[in-house]
Amino acid sequence: MRKISLFVLTYLMLSGQPFAQTKSNVQSTKKIKDVNKTDHYTFQLSDKVTRQEVTFKNRYGITLTGDLYTPKNSANQKLPALVLSGPFGAVKEQSSGLYANEMAARGFITLAFDPSFTGESGGEVRNVASPDIFTEDFSAAVDYIGLLPTVDRNRIGAIGICGLSGMALTAATSDTRIKAVATASMYDMSRSMSRSHKDSYTLEQRQKVMDYLSQQRWTDAENGKFALGLHEVPFDKNGNLVKGTRVLPEALPKNPAPVLAAFFDYYRTPRGFHARSINSTTAWTATTPMAFFNFPLAANLEMISPRPIMLIAGENAHSRYYSEDVYKMASEPKQLVIVPKADHVDLYDQVNIIPFDKLTAFFNEHLKAGKPAPKEKAAAYGSAN
Repeated sequence: MRKISLFVLTYLMLSGQPFAQTKSNVQSTKKIKDVNKTDHYTFQLSDKVTRQEVTFKNRYGITLTGDLYTPKNSANQKLPALVLSGPFGAVKEQSSGLYANEMAARGFITLAFDPSFTGESGGEVRNVASPDIFTEDFSAAVDYIGLLPTVDRNRIGAIGICGLSGMALTAATSDTRIKAVATASMYDMSRSMSRSHKDSYTLEQRQKVMDYLSQQRWTDAENGKFALGLHEVPFDKNGNLVKGTRVLPEALPKNPAPVLAAFFDYYRTPRGFHARSINSTTAWTATTPMAFFNFPLAANLEMISPRPIMLIAGENAHSRYYSEDVYKMASEPKQLVIVPKADHVDLYDQVNIIPFDKLTAFFNEHLKAGKPAPKEKAAAYGSAN
């Protein structure tokens, strides 16, 4: 039986199996026009907020770059704040910036940032992902935003989108300054890379991927540079490991898989393209999955409680099961919001269906001024009484 990763459905054409296209507006002939400009944003700035580029360092000394969104007419107030990042392979000018913009218009000071090694953030090896460092980046963003004179540091929350959702949750497990955390179109990148979609890798396939990654290290060491590769490694219909150097193709093939069409329609067309986005233009380093095999994200979800979690997923999203599984594992308080008729990518930028009102109500409730800190449950860790 063929085991594949849905994020790299680019390579399903190798199997010769046809797939139906679901969006009539998705065309391989769409061209990227002036959006190649690096100052391009994929959304319009709200007239209710101001945006300012900022930099700050994480505890590894890497300088991160973010955009700070501040509600207008908020002088002399201490407001609640949100730190945001994602999707995995995106930049702050894309989905995280859109969410930051929308939430700032609703009264929050927000910070959308590029994770280390990506976008405008620092890090010597470009296009490498680290579950540990990306998790730390959320806490570093909390460091920065909590020192602003306009922010109430006791009212800070986090939002993770797609592949950065796992890092936002993991950051909250150990950083109690994050008082509430929400995710949208969650992907658990450790689970995805090490086990494939819906844990479909066989043990033999997992071993093949690890062997490939290990041998790739010899190649990189001999060449003195890091090759690019697929971060979710698929297998073709004959059981052979498939390699590649782009997350998404230059052009959409005929009769693409619906998931590939959805990703392409965001990252490779003017709708969501950005020249600095890994998903729009290139790929991660080939050995990136090694750390994700070793670092299980969200392994200590119970430590977030009694701080609240909100998980938002599209009804038709191929990734929906990640949110549902985290919901089952997490302790109360928790909410699972299923957006009717939405797919995974719809929650990147479709403001008419993204439940911003629910997000606003969630954070208003749990980041209230003067709200007492929640108490731990007495029997949370096996107390006999």
